[in-house]
Amino acid sequence: MKDATPKQACVMGWPIEHSLSPRIMGYWIAQYGLNATYNAMPVTLEQLKDAMQMLIDSDYAGCNLTIPLKEDAMALMDSHDDSALISGAVNTVVVRDGKLKGYNSDGFGFMESLKIQFPEWRGDKVVVVGTGGAARGVISALRAAGAQHFALVNRTPERAEKIVTGFGLNAEVFSWENRQQALAGATMLVNGSCLGMVGQPPLEIDLSTLPADAAVCDLVYRPLQTPLLMSARARGNPTVEGLGMLLNQARLGFREWFGQDPEVTLELYEDMRKAAA
Repeated sequence: MKDATPKQACVMGWPIEHSLSPRIMGYWIAQYGLNATYNAMPVTLEQLKDAMQMLIDSDYAGCNLTIPLKEDAMALMDSHDDSALISGAVNTVVVRDGKLKGYNSDGFGFMESLKIQFPEWRGDKVVVVGTGGAARGVISALRAAGAQHFALVNRTPERAEKIVTGFGLNAEVFSWENRQQALAGATMLVNGSCLGMVGQPPLEIDLSTLPADAAVCDLVYRPLQTPLLMSARARGNPTVEGLGMLLNQARLGFREWFGQDPEVTLELYEDMRKAAA
């Protein structure tokens, strides 16, 4: 006989209205016939500690974390998976026996998406804009997959310098004002910031100095076609949408919370493309 109490999980962030995670998780819950719920919760940085305690008190299986909570959540975990320790950020929380364990599936999700959308990628020089939790996860995964050199662009160069030191990266750091210079000789450009997201200003960067064969990847998935990706396509650069990363990174939490390793099918991808458009 099935347990009458549904397993609960959620996604937390601020803002959270744009999140497609409830739709993705709801799709899988229905597909596998699970007794489970997954909802979105608006949570600010100031509310994060109380929100983590709520997971335990309300018998949640865990949660996903998005902007701006991923880095601050590190200190609130009782333990961490290597993925979180390496990236310095948590995007998936699993509750077991009243304890919180943090994971980071951003890097896994990005690499799985890259394999499908542009398997010929090269890591000779990877330019990454932003230094938040998702960017950190992507940097650590790309380095593990063989990327040789990085150029980090951030409004606060000191944050980028900390990543270089903490990861032991072979990397250069560029200030925001010098972001154009970072593109010379690049084999990949990754927007790991929230710029270009619905409600945010676009990523203002001139691609004229970017080599024509460099892949342009955007972690933003709403809108699906960001101004950055449209500019890249217009000049013939291969592009990688953020939706593939979102779908694949969601698999880890679903498996840990609900005991089912879900499949990212073409049907799911197309359904989420419509939702993100």
